[in-house]
Amino acid sequence: MEIITLPVTAFTQNCRIIICKQTRQAAVIDPGGDAEKIIAELAKHSVSVQCILLTHGHLDHVGAAKILAEHFSVDIVGPQQDELFWFDALPMQAQMFGFAPITPFYPHHWLNDGDIFPVGELRFEVRHCPGHTPGHIVFYEAKHQLAIVGDVIFKGSVGRTDFPKGDAQQLLASIKQKILTLPDETKILSGHGPDTKVVTERISNPFISGKYG
Repeated sequence: MEIITLPVTAFTQNCRIIICKQTRQAAVIDPGGDAEKIIAELAKHSVSVQCILLTHGHLDHVGAAKILAEHFSVDIVGPQQDELFWFDALPMQAQMFGFAPITPFYPHHWLNDGDIFPVGELRFEVRHCPGHTPGHIVFYEAKHQLAIVGDVIFKGSVGRTDFPKGDAQQLLASIKQKILTLPDETKILSGHGPDTKVVTERISNPFISGKYG
């Protein structure tokens, strides 16, 4: 597996390009904006883009999804269907976050907990992790011990729960049940900030230990 991280927009959101080395098939995960930047990066690599994958519906994670899907003639896949209201609210989100105006668009396919989504020879297990948003999902690749977690958990922190339908207790339950149960050395790729590991967050994340929150 090859991983390319492109921070996009003023929110420095980590758009990830995931490439299967064997097939050169690729997925773009959480393209929050700066579509031209993402397209230019993909052009540097000999890959076939298969899909756009989304962890949740916040605009800083989906802002370039429709442009990329149309450019590469691929589907937008995920998150879980409880996220529908955030896609309905894309125009409001643009105004709230200071993005350019955007009209609502929707995933071609929703995903559910336990689904397996292939990208070439890679196999991503879908883990539904509500709390930051109700339909938030995480993509876990067991062979490479890698979890792409959106805004569920960060190095030393956790996702916000003060947005509509956020739930702090639900978020902590999701983290403990769906992320901290992964193997210790599983790499956590968050939507913002540096990468971390499951064992690191289990031991030192103050929001999980109960020091904060």
